[in-house]
Amino acid sequence: MKRRCGGWSGITALPVDGLVLAATTGESLTLEPAETERLVTVVRDEAGSGLALCLGLSGSNTNALLRSLAGTAGWPIDFYLISCPYYSRPSQQGLALHFHALADRAEHPVLLYNIPYRTGVNLGNEAMLRLAAHPNIAGLKDCGADRDQSLDLLRRRPQNFAVLTGEDAHYFEALGDGADGGILAAAHVETARFAEIRNLLVAGEHDAALALWRSVEDLTRLLFAEPSPAPIKYWLWRSGLIDSAEVRLPMTEVSEELRLRIDREIERRRIAMAKVPTAE
Repeated sequence: MKRRCGGWSGITALPVDGLVLAATTGESLTLEPAETERLVTVVRDEAGSGLALCLGLSGSNTNALLRSLAGTAGWPIDFYLISCPYYSRPSQQGLALHFHALADRAEHPVLLYNIPYRTGVNLGNEAMLRLAAHPNIAGLKDCGADRDQSLDLLRRRPQNFAVLTGEDAHYFEALGDGADGGILAAAHVETARFAEIRNLLVAGEHDAALALWRSVEDLTRLLFAEPSPAPIKYWLWRSGLIDSAEVRLPMTEVSEELRLRIDREIERRRIAMAKVPTAE
């Protein structure tokens, strides 16, 4: 994750600036409140104070979310990532009032999360820009899947309003358009490469960034070939990074066909890495 002026600082020893907990990839909707609190506590203990932690929240009941904000105010987090209300499909005025009420009460800065293909409602740029003026709204995770809307927002946003793409397959394109960074599920795999793509673009090394992007571009499609996060969890389990590929209903584990595809890709990358010469 990257944020503009006054936001989370770059940590040179790490390839990322922060972690998002209890959001979509973390199967937040299947977590009990006590599990979410334990998740935050364990990650903070492991990560230390130098890494920004962002807690995902969602829901269509503004008052219930206000209670969630009050209940998590003392947790060791730095930001909230709050998605648009799902199913109820409020008006633009309703969305603006909803987020304004949350930002007024939040003890930590808020990142808006616009993902209309999951929530059924799109937060338009006029409402977005009004919200961007709120002192406790720090930016946006942009999964609007509308490049024209994203470009318009990038042109008109205030200086301190960060735009982070959440569309893994369009990461390179979004960075080229002016996005500040990304919150990417696929970056659980090849994390350093995704981070380096941004670093190269910031340094003006477009061709090098494009070459590196082409090395992970297919990965963004493979890891979303079936409902996320099952493919990513399977990859991480096969790589020995987590203890289980299990997901909770209504999510299901990946099909046998996708298991074989992921296994082949893991092996292909292992062989390719083994061929890379190491400095003596």
